[in-house]
Amino acid sequence: MTDKVPALATPDVEIFDPPLCCPTGLCGPVLDTTLVDLSEAIFTLEAEGRTVVRHMMTADPQAFMRNREVYQLIKERQLEVLPITVLGGRIIKTDAYPTLDELRIELARNA
Repeated sequence: MTDKVPALATPDVEIFDPPLCCPTGLCGPVLDTTLVDLSEAIFTLEAEGRTVVRHMMTADPQAFMRNREVYQLIKERQLEVLPITVLGGRIIKTDAYPTLDELRIELARNA
């Protein structure tokens, strides 16, 4: 009998964050509404059954190196290219976080 290791599921959306003090936007003296909107979009997609993974450079630097396209962009453009959003294995947005509508449009294209 052979034990099979279950394959890791590929997330629907991966977001490669720039260095942040926290991913929620609730830390610091001023509320970061962009991060709050992103958190709401992620919550909505997850409630719809989608898998969204955020990679924090300080917590998971290996994720940035595992994705060749992400790694290459960072080598070429430094940290200014972040955040990077990957959907279905391809980069769909750089330099800014996607909106919920943008994510839904791209998810529908990949369906």
